[in-house]
Amino acid sequence: MDVQKDMETMSSTNDSKLEEYRKGEAPQSATNRLWPLYGAGWENLGKDGGAMETPLPQPGPDELLVRHDAVGICFSDIKVIRAGEKHPRIHRSMKDQPVVLGHEVALTVVEAGANLRDRYKPGDRFIVQADIYIGGKPYAYGYELQGGFSRYSIIDWRVLNGDHGNYLIPVNPDDGYAEVALCEPWACVEASYTVVYRTHWQEGGVVWLVGDGRGVSLGEAVTWRPAKVVLDVKDATFAAAVRTWAEAAGVTVQEGDDGAARYDDIVVLGADADQCERAFPRMANGAILNIVLDRPLERAVAVDIGRMHYDHLLVVGTDTGNLAAAYTPVRTQLKPGGRCWILGAAGPMGQMHLLRALSMPGRPAKIVATNLHTARMAPVRKQFAHQAAALGVEIAFLSRDEFDSEEAFLQAKWRASDGQGYDDIAIMAPTIDAVQQAAEVVADHAVINVFAGLTRGTLCPLDLNPVVRRGVRFTGTSGSSIDDLRHMRDLVESKQLPTNHSVAAIAGLEGVGDGLRAVAEGRFAGKVVIYPNLSKPLPLTPLTELDKVLPGVAARLDSDGMWTREAEDELLREML
Repeated sequence: MDVQKDMETMSSTNDSKLEEYRKGEAPQSATNRLWPLYGAGWENLGKDGGAMETPLPQPGPDELLVRHDAVGICFSDIKVIRAGEKHPRIHRSMKDQPVVLGHEVALTVVEAGANLRDRYKPGDRFIVQADIYIGGKPYAYGYELQGGFSRYSIIDWRVLNGDHGNYLIPVNPDDGYAEVALCEPWACVEASYTVVYRTHWQEGGVVWLVGDGRGVSLGEAVTWRPAKVVLDVKDATFAAAVRTWAEAAGVTVQEGDDGAARYDDIVVLGADADQCERAFPRMANGAILNIVLDRPLERAVAVDIGRMHYDHLLVVGTDTGNLAAAYTPVRTQLKPGGRCWILGAAGPMGQMHLLRALSMPGRPAKIVATNLHTARMAPVRKQFAHQAAALGVEIAFLSRDEFDSEEAFLQAKWRASDGQGYDDIAIMAPTIDAVQQAAEVVADHAVINVFAGLTRGTLCPLDLNPVVRRGVRFTGTSGSSIDDLRHMRDLVESKQLPTNHSVAAIAGLEGVGDGLRAVAEGRFAGKVVIYPNLSKPLPLTPLTELDKVLPGVAARLDSDGMWTREAEDELLREML
C-alpha cells in the first residue's frame, strides 16, 4: 500500500511539474546551457565537444526571455558546420561570437520586458519564421540570432519588428512542442505546393521580345501593361504590330537589347536553342521565359536549374502563333487521382512529401516512392504501406540497389507509372541526373517539383519541347514566408497534417552533437527532435529503441510507432 501511495504521489508531482512548465515557469537556475559553434568543422562544435554553461540572459525593456521547448535538426544546420563563416547567412567572426544553431523551434515566453508586458505573458507560446530581415539584411534565427540549441534566449526588436513585421507566430497552448516546432521545415514543403505563378507579363515590368516573330500575334497580351518592351525581332510585320500596341497602351518601346539588362519576361520567338540559352541568364528573379515554337527545338537547352529553384524562375511556351497562350495557370497541387513519383522518399523531406500526398485532400491514386538503398526504404515502407492501403492509394517502393543498372531502374519507374508517365514528380535528390530522369517519364501537363536545390550556376541540359508542346512545368521554391508558416500551423492545429509522424529520434540537449552527426550521415529516415529543457540526461534515442530507455514513453507511441502528443507529455513528466 505504501508503495502504491508513493507511486501516486510521484505521478501527481510529475503532473504538477508538467503543468508549471506549460505555464512558462521562471528558470530555476541563474545559468543557461547551449551548444556554441566556433567555425567550420566538427571540431569547432561545442565547448570541449559538448554544451556549455553561460549566465542566464536578462530581458531589456523591449525584449523577451524565451525558453526553447523543442527543436528539429535541419540539414541546413550541417551546411553551417561545414561552411562556417563562408555560409551566406553568417556575417560575423564565429571564433569571437560563436553561432548557436537551431531554427526549427517551439518556444515559450518566460519573462517580458517592462515595455512588452501588456502584449506578452509568461506561458505564451510561439514558433519562429526563421528568415528574419532587417533593412534587407538577413538575421536568421539559428544563424545570426541565437537558435534553439540552447535552453533560453532573448527575443529582441529584430524578431518583433523586422522588415516583414513580427516573426513570432502564436500557437495554441494545447499544441505539442515537437509538432509545432516541425511546422518550420513543413512550411517549406507546403510552400512548394501553394506557390502561385503569374499568368501575364509583369505589370510595370520589362519584356524582351527576341527572335523571328513570323506568324506570331500578341493575342491577349494586348491587355497587359508592362512598363517597357525591348524589341529585338526580325519580322517587320510583328514589330510594327508591337509598336502600334505599345503606343496605344502607353508602353515604352526600346529598339534592341543592350546586352546587360535583366528582364521580368522574355519571349523567344522561334525554335532557337542557342537563343534560349542566351536568354536564360538574362532573367530577373521571378521572371518567366516563354518559348514560342514554329517547330520543335532540335536539341536540349542548358538551363541554370539552381536559379530556377532559388530565384523562382518559370519556363513556359506555346506551339501556336499566339504568344499569350503560354501563360496558362500552373498547377502546383498534386493532381487528384493522378500518378505521383517521390524521388528520394527515404529522407526526412521525402517522407514529408509522402505524408503530405497521403494526408491532404485530392490525393493521387498511385504513389511511387524511390530511394537509393533498400535498407533506408524499409522503415518508410513500414510506416506508409498501411496508411496508403487504408486510404485506397496504390503505393510502390523501389530502391536503386534492387536493380542491375540505372537503365533497369528507370524502366521500373516507367512501368510503375503504368506506362503513362507521372502527373507529379517531387525531387529530393539534388543532382542533374535526377532532374533529367524525371523529365523522361512525365505525362502531359505534368509538374516537376525540383524541391532539392542545386547551387546557382548548375547547368542542366533539358529537352524543353515537352514544356512547350505538352504543358510540362518545372517548379521550385526555397524556404518559406511568414504566411506559409501561419498556413502550416493552421494545417497542424486542424489535424490535417500530422507533423509528429516525421519524428524518428529524440534527445535532450546533450544529444545535439550526436543528433547533428546522425543527420549529416543520413542515419534516420525522419527528423531528430531535441528537447533542450529536460533535467535528466537523454542521449540520442531512435523511437524504435525507446522502449529500452523510457518504456512508459514508448507505450504512448501510436500503433505504427509514431511520435504523439501523449508520448511527449509522458517524456516531460518523467524527465522534467
